Amino acid sequence: MKFGVIRFPGSCDEVDALLACERFGEAELLWHADRDLRGADAVVIPGGFSYGDYLRAGAIARFSPVMEAVREFALGGGPVLGICNGFQVLCEAGLLPGALLPNTSLRFVCRQVDLLVENPNTPFTRACEEGDRLSVPVKHTTGRYYAPEPALHELEADGQVLLRYAEGQNPNGSARDIAGVSNSQKNVFGLMPHPEHAVDRLTGSADGGKLFESIVAHVEALAPA
Repeated sequence: MKFGVIRFPGSCDEVDALLACERFGEAELLWHADRDLRGADAVVIPGGFSYGDYLRAGAIARFSPVMEAVREFALGGGPVLGICNGFQVLCEAGLLPGALLPNTSLRFVCRQVDLLVENPNTPFTRACEEGDRLSVPVKHTTGRYYAPEPALHELEADGQVLLRYAEGQNPNGSARDIAGVSNSQKNVFGLMPHPEHAVDRLTGSADGGKLFESIVAHVEALAPA
């Protein structure tokens, strides 16, 4: 099982994401100019400031050559995880619904938050139970999830809201306390909190590891016997 972690100019969390992936499988950094995923079984688009967040967070990264390979991989059912800036990139690329807007406070937030698992029946949450409470840090200025009300109804009805901020924990004003959503096929998932920073109890929580553990279990379950 091999993760591919994409590095864009300006990324700053790709090494932490790589180290987190290596706790659960093999992992390799991919460059934004790459045109293939070098045999990765799962793709992680990490947090950071791709291309300096010029124009708008994720707006330039979506045009990177590697994103064409990511799109083909996702359309073929491959698991793709976008974290913070990665979530923004996936929304900009049209691989996830909705958009990320500036926090209602218009200020950078950095703190530990509690998340509730809403849907454990996905490649990213299968190591969890519905209602599990995960402690994971957030750090962003543009993390307020937005979608029109009809789209939010559809997301909820289709089980695409995988993680929600626990009551009183919403750090950015996200609609319906949404912390992470998937596409309708459930193989592309984006979240603003940083699971890669919560894989070792020495740093306060290992709860984020459940997402990486889930991806590995999903890939291994699909592997030929």
